[in-house]
This record gives sequence, structure tokens and C-alpha cells, in this order.
Amino acid sequence: MELEYKDHLSPMLKGEMKNYLIDIDGTVTDDIPNEEPERMVTAAPYPDALETINRWYDQGHIICFFTSRTENLKQITIDWLDKHGFKYHSVLCGKPRGGNYHWIDNHIVRATRYKGKFTDMVEKTETIEVFND
Repeated sequence: MELEYKDHLSPMLKGEMKNYLIDIDGTVTDDIPNEEPERMVTAAPYPDALETINRWYDQGHIICFFTSRTENLKQITIDWLDKHGFKYHSVLCGKPRGGNYHWIDNHIVRATRYKGKFTDMVEKTETIEVFND
């Protein structure tokens, strides 16, 4: 990973590289609660999610799956991602459950709500990145 240090207190990714933090349940596969881990093993990935995420990885972006699945489900999650051919750099478990997230950070944070289809990002008049309709 190439980082720029310049005058920043913490490093920044170089150029147009992005750090994608991607949810799993309801975003790249069916929405499966932690209380039903047996379904996590057999769920199918959304084909457009697999294709798009792997393309982003191949373009040099950082892919981190950030999920509300608990730590005890991490290996099931990694095995599922690997089985279906997802390319990624890391998996973080323990994202707070319940949605309605408000992320506060010292870096620019852009959020895109998944609405049922993965596509390349496009700019809209609000100049935020969203999934293409």
C-alpha cells in the first residue's frame, strides 16, 4: 500500500486509491443475522457485488469487509469469502448492529447506501459517490 505522509498527522492513500469498507449481510449476500450462522455457510453472493469488488481490488483499491458479524463468526466469514472468490485485504468483525451510522473521523469519509445493485461509482450533482442506478 502506497501512502503519502507530507504534512498530515496520519498517512493518506496516494492518488485516487480508495479504502473500501464493505458490509457483508444485505450488501454482498442475503441479510443473515448473527443468530443464524448456519445460513452464512450456504448463502450465495450477489454476482454484481463479487464482480465489482474484485475489479476494485484489481485496480489497486483496498478492500476491507467490515461486518456486524461477531469475532466467533470470523473464520466462517473468511471461508465464505474465499470459497466464492472475493478478493480482499482484511475482514473486521464487530461493527455495531442497528444501522443509522454516523462516522466521525479525521479523514474524509464517504458513505454509499447499498440499494440492491453494485456498479462502478459515479458522481452525481451532490458530488458524493453513490452506486449507479
